[in-house]
Amino acid sequence: MIREPRLNELGEFLKARRAEVTPDQVGLAPEGRRRRVAGLRREEVARLAAVSTEYYTRIEQGRLQASAALLDDLARVLLLNYDQRAYLFELAAKPTPSTAPRTEGQQVDEQVQRMLDDLTATPAFVIGRCTDVLAWNRLATAVFTDFAAVPDEQRSYIRLLFTDAAMQRLYADWEEVTRLAIAQLRMETTRYPDEPRLAALVQELTASDARFRRWWGEHEVATRGKGTKTLHHPVVGELVLDWDTLICGPDPDQCVIIWTAAPGSASHKKLRELHNATQ
Repeated sequence: MIREPRLNELGEFLKARRAEVTPDQVGLAPEGRRRRVAGLRREEVARLAAVSTEYYTRIEQGRLQASAALLDDLARVLLLNYDQRAYLFELAAKPTPSTAPRTEGQQVDEQVQRMLDDLTATPAFVIGRCTDVLAWNRLATAVFTDFAAVPDEQRSYIRLLFTDAAMQRLYADWEEVTRLAIAQLRMETTRYPDEPRLAALVQELTASDARFRRWWGEHEVATRGKGTKTLHHPVVGELVLDWDTLICGPDPDQCVIIWTAAPGSASHKKLRELHNATQ
């Protein structure tokens, strides 16, 4: 479905945000005379965004559609936060460039970790950029692998699929799982083309595994969603688990992957067995 830009609402949003920004916040010299408007004037926003006052005025009045590049400049000038910037692009019916808050190392929010720990009978873990496994609960360790034993810089889920023999034995459909992970990784590289760790991960796996080279060359893409996987667990045998993806509110680059089994099923009972064994 093609979205239509909501130009009048976009203009009102720009006007409201303009009123909240003071000249000193954007490096404008103070004036001797009293200002008649709160925040920035239209001509000041236009000058900072490198467009004419008339052009910007028409955008704010809902009479002109701005380009993605200009929207990006306006978001910078008006000091929009991540959510405000995403909303601006949504109003313009344009895809939001990926500029989520970035840090060198992602940290899992304390509340997210608490949620993981409270899921005592449900395996769950958090995946971040570069498919890094950032956090997990006790049952995820019992079902998949001891993530804590893997050095931080090597704790990439897709890397484990290629380098951890136990993980390869675990999945009944390892090739399907791995090809999906590669398609998700390619989507990551599209969202963050300048992320050096992503480039390094692709280069490493390309050099070390012919299967990765072949499947990476197919240029398939996918996002994380939901599905069902069959696992051959070394302790409890076959597990048929449904997996779902939840986006972490504090960091949209983090996903919680939760694995469940239908109540009363053999797999549900086996998860309980594993839970009891970890106590």
